[in-house]
Parts: sequence; C-alpha cells; structure tokens
Amino acid sequence: SLHDALPISSLSSRKPPAVAALRRSRGAACFANSRHAHPGSPSHPADTLSPAMPCSLRPATVADVPLILDLIRGLADYEKLAHEVVATEDSLRHTLFGSPPAAAHVVIAEVNGQPAGFALYFFNYSTFLAQPGLYLEDLFVKPEFRGRGTGKALLLHLAKIANERSCGRMEWSVLDWNEPAKGFYRKLGAEPLEDWRIMRLTGSALAQYR
Repeated sequence: SLHDALPISSLSSRKPPAVAALRRSRGAACFANSRHAHPGSPSHPADTLSPAMPCSLRPATVADVPLILDLIRGLADYEKLAHEVVATEDSLRHTLFGSPPAAAHVVIAEVNGQPAGFALYFFNYSTFLAQPGLYLEDLFVKPEFRGRGTGKALLLHLAKIANERSCGRMEWSVLDWNEPAKGFYRKLGAEPLEDWRIMRLTGSALAQYR
C-alpha cells in the first residue's frame, strides 16, 4: 500500500484492488520529465501540487528493521487492517536481510535526518516482454511528512531503479476506494489494468498443498 504516497495495498482483504502499471514506453519518459516534488500519498492530492521538501533516500539496513515494522504497522492502521499484520522484527530480519537473495528491497526516506517513510519492492518477470519488472509492494509516508513530496520522491526513485535494471514495467496495487491515489498515478503515466483481478492463496488455503 502506498500511503501519503498513495497507499498501495498489499495487505488488503477487501475486494481486489486495481492494478496500476507504468509501461516503459510511457512511464520512463513521464518520470524523467517530472519534477522531484512528489506526493506524499494518494490520499493527499494536495501533495501533488506542493513543492518538494529536501529529503534523502537510502537503502535500508538490518538496523532499520524496527523502523520498517513500525512503518508497516502505520500503513496497516491507515488501511484499517492492523489486525492482519503478523510480521515481526525477526521475520523481517530473516526475509529482508538474511541469507541472499533477499525476498524484497527497502528504501528509507529521511527529512532533516528523521525517518519519514519507506518503499518496499521486489523484481518479477514478464514472459511476454522477456524482461524483468519492478513490483512496488508498499509505499508509506508518516502523517507529519505528508504533502511535501516525500511519497513522490520514493516513487520516482523506484522508477529510476526500474530503468537502470532494464525493467519493462513497474506495477503496484491500489485500493478501489482510493480515488486521489488513482488520479495521481494517472498523472504520472500509470495505466489501470481494468481487465485483471488479483487472485490469492494464503493461510490454510495455501498450507493445504504442502
């Protein structure tokens, strides 16, 4: 879920969210021409108009695990899904910073030296394009740092990574009710994939096939 930057929903158990995609043909150019003033979150449309506030982005380290968990819980609270979070510091440490390859990558945003938000992403693959892709699982900015461009800065940073890794596309999910986020994504060049729905096997439904 992308919050302040557009809650993107990975945890949601509500009706399947729409999937947005930045195709390399349009997305790369759109991002390249965008100012480094980014939205905090899709739920805060004013963020798309506010000037960027200086912030720094860095790869997360194992020392950031408590912060990452706190940000995940903040996102879940925003989406009213806190009861679904079962992640712990130990499980995050193992899956994100244990023996390679890491299951996902995390970027931390800081403003004036203070943690302001994060983005968690991983790479997938498109057989049709025969190219890797970048999937944005979570994007969240703390309430006190919203509306200052932090969310957009994170999103543009991942778009740059996608181009550097020769990805054919960058995708994420957005909750159906989050109209401000949808509008913001469209302005960046993202296209909703209206004909697709997310299917999920989890919990006991997945465990039965062990």
